[in-house]
Amino acid sequence: MKRALQLILVLALAGLTFSGTLTYREVFASAAKCPSPGAPGTILGYPACVYGFFMYLAITATAIVGLRAGSRSERRARGVPPPAAASMTQ
Repeated sequence: MKRALQLILVLALAGLTFSGTLTYREVFASAAKCPSPGAPGTILGYPACVYGFFMYLAITATAIVGLRAGSRSERRARGVPPPAAASMTQ
């Protein structure tokens, strides 16, 4: 399970980088203008790459949460106590 989540995280980070680059170029770059609402390649007035960016962001976050939860359950199964909380007294 851990190996699958690691693979999903790597692929999601690649997709996040690619769609983020496309989104930046379409939305924020001064040379490129966003197409008008209803133009080919837009969904509800935004380029399709914007939706891909947020989809990959959700997949990345889900994979990270899954990996962290797995590492906590592995520690509990081995009987290793969780890291001690830092003391606030000085």
